[in-house]
Amino acid sequence: MNDMTAGPQVRPVFESTFQTHDGVQLFYRHWPAIRGPARGAIVLFHRGHEHSARMAHLVDELVLPEFDFFAWDARGHGRSPGSRGDSPSFGASVRDVQTFVDHIGTRHGIVPEDIGVVAQSVGAVLVATWSHDYAPAIRGMVLASPAFRVKLYVPFALPVLALMRKLRGNFFVTSYVKARFLTHDPARIASYDSDPLLSRTISVDVLLGLQAAADRVIADAQAITVPTQLLVSGADWVVRHGPQLGERDRARAVDRVRAFLVRVFAAPRARVDLVDADQHGPTREEADALAAPLSTLSPRGLYWAAMRASLRFGGLLAVGVRLGHTTGFDSGSTLDYIYRNQANGRTALGRWIDRTYLDAIGWRGIRQRKLDVEALLREAIARLRSAGASVRILDIAAGYGRYVLDAVAALPAQPDSILLRDYSALNVEQGAALIRESGLASIARFEYGDAFDRASLAAQIPRPTLGIVSGLYELVPDNAAVRQSLAGLADAIAPGGFLVYSGQPWHPQLELIARTLTSHRHGAAWVMRRRTQEELDQLVAAAGFRKLAQRIGESGIFTVSLAQRVAV
Repeated sequence: MNDMTAGPQVRPVFESTFQTHDGVQLFYRHWPAIRGPARGAIVLFHRGHEHSARMAHLVDELVLPEFDFFAWDARGHGRSPGSRGDSPSFGASVRDVQTFVDHIGTRHGIVPEDIGVVAQSVGAVLVATWSHDYAPAIRGMVLASPAFRVKLYVPFALPVLALMRKLRGNFFVTSYVKARFLTHDPARIASYDSDPLLSRTISVDVLLGLQAAADRVIADAQAITVPTQLLVSGADWVVRHGPQLGERDRARAVDRVRAFLVRVFAAPRARVDLVDADQHGPTREEADALAAPLSTLSPRGLYWAAMRASLRFGGLLAVGVRLGHTTGFDSGSTLDYIYRNQANGRTALGRWIDRTYLDAIGWRGIRQRKLDVEALLREAIARLRSAGASVRILDIAAGYGRYVLDAVAALPAQPDSILLRDYSALNVEQGAALIRESGLASIARFEYGDAFDRASLAAQIPRPTLGIVSGLYELVPDNAAVRQSLAGLADAIAPGGFLVYSGQPWHPQLELIARTLTSHRHGAAWVMRRRTQEELDQLVAAAGFRKLAQRIGESGIFTVSLAQRVAV
C-alpha cells in the first residue's frame, strides 16, 4: 500500500526513444518505481504545444512510489522530431499511443492490464480516442480538461479553416495561448514563458482531426468501458473547462487522481461483458430505432422518401448506384466496384453522380479497410514464414476476393494455398474468374461455402494457418451467428495460426444507409448494428484468439485486427 502521508519523493529519470509504425523515433522519459515490488505503470500524456517535462511534477506529487512512470513527447513536440505541432494525421498520433503502450510492454515488461493513464487537454483527446477505437485493456484513465471543444473565438473558425485547407493544403496557425491562461502558479508561468521546447503552432490537419475525433468520441462515449476519471473545472481561455493538474492550488485535484489510481489498481480489472450486447444496450437500441418505420407524411418520412427518389434517379445514370439497386449495396459485386473506384455513367452528369457516390465517406472507409486487410495479411504471412510454418489461407466470405489476391500479388513468395469461399454463386463465379486473371490458379481456388456453418469451416483439410473474415460480421447483427463462425475458424486454425478480422465500431451515416439503401437480402433495408471494438474483440477472444495488432481508418469507421490462435 502507499504511504499516503509521505511527502513528494524524487526519483531518477531515464531518457529513451521508441519507433512508430512509420519509422519515426519519438522521445520519452521513464521514472522506474522506487519501492518494490512494482505494481504497474502510470503513463502521462501532455497538453498541446507542450512536452513530457511539463508533466514531470506529477511523478513526485502523486506519491505512487511502487509504480513506474512514463511520459512521451508527441510528434512535433518537445524533443521528438517533426514539424512543430504537426503529425501525418490525428489518427497517426492515436496510433502512436498504441505503439507507445506496445513498446512499454515489449521493452519494460508491463502489460496493458497493469497500466493507468493520466492525460491533459489535447493529450486527453488522444487517449479518449485510443480507448474508443482500440479498446485497450488498461486499468483506468484520468482525462484532465480534455480539449473536446477548443475555444477558437473567431466565429465559424472551423468551417473556414476546413475550406482554406481544401484550397491551399495543410498550413499552420499560431496559438494565442499565454501562460497566464493555463495556470495561476507563478513558478509554472515563468517556466512556461522561458521553455525553449514549447511550440506555439499547430497544423490545421491536426486541429481539424482533433475536432472530428472529439465529436465522434463524445457521440459514442458509451462505447468506452475503461474506468475513467474526468476532471473539469471553471472558466478557461483554451478549452470549455479549465486545467487543474498544473494549477497553483492543484493539491486537491492531484489527491483525487491518486485516489482514483489506487482504487483501480486495488483489484484485477474486470472488463464489462459485451458478448450479449446484441440483445441489449446502446447499439441494439440504435439498430432497433433505425429499423422502425417512419410515418409516411412526417417531416422525416418525407425527407427520406425524397432521398430514396434521388437515388433512384441517380441509378438511371450512374453505374455504381444502379449496381447497388440491382445486387444490394452491401453485396460482393458492389464491394468490388467500390474497390476499383472508377466512376462510370451515362453522360457527364452520370459520371459525376457516380464519382460523388464513390467518394462517400463510407466507401472511402471501405477502400482503406482493403489496404489495412492487405497490410495485416502481409504481416501474418511474414510471421508464419519466420516461424517456418506453411501459409495456407482461408477466407470464409471473400466476395470476389480481390483484396486477398492483391495482397498475394505483392508478396515476394506465394502462399502454399488459398481457399476463397462465399455464399453467393455470382461471387464464386466472378471470384474464380479473378483468380484466373491473376495467374494464381495453381494455388488458389474458389468454392461455395457458408461462413456460419461451424462444421463446414472446421472440416478444411489441410488445416488453414491464416483465416480471414473481412466485411462480414459488420452485416450480421446477432452475436450467436458470429460466435458460430468464429468457433468454426478456431476449430480449423491450429494454435499458432492467425486470424485477420474486420469490424465497424462507428459510422456517421447509419440512418442514411438504413433509410435509403437496400441490402442483398431480397431488397430489404440495409440496417446495421454496430459492434464496438471492445465487443468484437471479446467475441474473438472467447473463440480462442489473442489480439496482436489493429489498424483503423482516419474516419474511425472500420477496423482491421490481427489475432493469433492460442492453445486451449
